[in-house]
Amino acid sequence: MANKAYQFRLYPTKEQEQRLAKTFGCVRFVYNKMLEERIQMYEKFKDDQESLKQQTFPTPAKYKKEFPWLKEVDSLALANAQLNLQKAFQHFFSGRAGFPKFKNRKAKQSYTTNMVNGNIKLSDGYIKLPKLKWIKLKQHREIPAHHIIKSCTITKTKTGKYYISILTEYEHQPALKEVQTVVELDFSMSTLYVDSEGKRANYPRFYRKALETLAKEQRKWSRKKKGSNRWHKQRLKVAKLHEKIANQRKDFLHKESHKLAKRYDCVVIEDLNMKGMSQALHFGQRVHDNGWGMFTSFLQYKLAEQGKKLIKIDKWFPSSKTCSCCGRVKESLSLSERTFRCECGFESDRDVNAAINIKREGMKRLAIV
Repeated sequence: MANKAYQFRLYPTKEQEQRLAKTFGCVRFVYNKMLEERIQMYEKFKDDQESLKQQTFPTPAKYKKEFPWLKEVDSLALANAQLNLQKAFQHFFSGRAGFPKFKNRKAKQSYTTNMVNGNIKLSDGYIKLPKLKWIKLKQHREIPAHHIIKSCTITKTKTGKYYISILTEYEHQPALKEVQTVVELDFSMSTLYVDSEGKRANYPRFYRKALETLAKEQRKWSRKKKGSNRWHKQRLKVAKLHEKIANQRKDFLHKESHKLAKRYDCVVIEDLNMKGMSQALHFGQRVHDNGWGMFTSFLQYKLAEQGKKLIKIDKWFPSSKTCSCCGRVKESLSLSERTFRCECGFESDRDVNAAINIKREGMKRLAIV
């Protein structure tokens, strides 16, 4: 079985907007109450992990007697808040994330509900959700009949737009494709990537282009009296600019990853630590503007759907320092050296040279050479 999500824009009525706002608030409230109790439990038994594992933790039902207004919202949304908190603690104990934090109104407003006994239905541009009845949505593409709806996540953006992400499950067993065409992608701050054939993605750098306009609008926002009508109006302008940049980036990355997944049977990339790179090298804006992590995620699922492969090479592999002609490895190579020169006389663009080396390493993994 495989999963696939479909995202659509929602157009709730004023009454439904109020119900959604109440659900967002209740989910946040229950999450914070459960986290508060779990923190107390953690502080009490943090030195005794075995005793901590044996403790029973609170559930949303516990708070409904004390706070009866919790009964007005979808109970499955509250149950999912509990599951999210459990996952947060699992990630903390495994070392994959920091200690869970309390949620506030400025955080992302969303909740998830599940399909139970046909409580979610799609029909003629409307979707039926628990406690909300029928909500209008813009369904720009059909969900195949053999896809079974498992859950729905409703989200409100900073600009006041509502979206629904419908998670479906379906039978999918793609036949593994014989690897005939392989390409390697070397991360590039200026163009997103350079492939082993010397081609560049030529990423438009949407954030950099909008930086002047964004700075101007943010200065205007900072001069307004906080909480006033003009302050809220200017906040919306800034939020819309950020949303436009994010949408432009996502659109470009989707199209670029689709093009690569369609053309090649195997794509080889380096397994880079982008967060560490942005902090260590002080290139935070440039690294995050590219959206390399999002791009590789898109590429991975698009290749997997077609039975194709994505190979990740260890980040410590000296791809930039190795000569793709003779194989000699340099002792050092500064970031300012954009042209790779070897003692054997070979000369090439630094990124192209690295891409060729990573492709060869990937082909070794595939046992092609």
